[in-house]
Amino acid sequence: MGGLRILAVRLGALGDIVHALPAVATLKHSFPHCRLSWAVEPKWTALLEANPFLDDLIVCSRHSLRAMVDTRRRLRREHFDVAVDFQGLIKSALLANSARPEKIFGYHASQVRERLAALFYSHKVRATASHIVDRHLELVAAAGASSIVKAFPLPRGKPEGKLPAGRFVLASPLAGWAAKQWPLEYYSRLGKMLRERWGVALVLNGPPTAEQTLRGVGHTETHISAVDGLIDATRRAAAVIGVDSGPMHLAAALERPGVAIFGPTDPQRNGPYGTSLAVLRSHRALTSYKRRQEIDQSMREITPEQVLEVLMERLEQAARSAGRSL
Repeated sequence: MGGLRILAVRLGALGDIVHALPAVATLKHSFPHCRLSWAVEPKWTALLEANPFLDDLIVCSRHSLRAMVDTRRRLRREHFDVAVDFQGLIKSALLANSARPEKIFGYHASQVRERLAALFYSHKVRATASHIVDRHLELVAAAGASSIVKAFPLPRGKPEGKLPAGRFVLASPLAGWAAKQWPLEYYSRLGKMLRERWGVALVLNGPPTAEQTLRGVGHTETHISAVDGLIDATRRAAAVIGVDSGPMHLAAALERPGVAIFGPTDPQRNGPYGTSLAVLRSHRALTSYKRRQEIDQSMREITPEQVLEVLMERLEQAARSAGRSL
């Protein structure tokens, strides 16, 4: 297997790339002498910097026809033997196919978001695990990877923006669609309670496009950053509050203590991996992956008081584990 060339395809986004990290690490650990490349969109390359399991990044820009043609040419020059599509979209399947590998591994048509993507796979895998991280491990096992590595090799990140000098709780309120979000006014109530009862600041993180929205939330501080700054802030936070979004999955991968608030999406499949984050979900929540642009009622049923109670339990557990008081 010394000359094996493997292409991993997961173009984005933040949480989805985090979920694929253990599977890609497993590929490299199982075939240590292979050349392993990851195809990724420019926005997310910071997540893969200095990854010890990768030999190369193939940055796939779709901003111009010339960039797309250059990517296609490079893929063909690499002469890949195997491609693994973790994304299950037509665009990712086409990209894997354009590399002309001997084998393309992907999920069965019943388990991809765009069923036509499966037409491009030579090997279709019907995964049985609940969580997407474990499904990805099944996918690479089908490709012959037998030495499992449940590792999340994330970079250190870089400071961006201003963070409190003292202890703070970090929250990233935005999600891919509004149905998964927790009401912004709830963060204001929670920030007030955290400050008054524990002297801890609640910091809301988001991209520059969200700055005006986040700065309007009372009793909180605002941290605007790109991916590097988010990683750094997550590592420095005393605890994290998340919804079903990339920043929450990043926090879980970094084993930060905190709370993950779920509503219309299934935490068994998309919840925080590991045990550092406690999941709160209303018993009346109905699983749906419809991308609605209004906050789901089940998210409103989780109160700031409930989040505060569980959050403090997690902080106390973390403090005991570190041998200090809260």
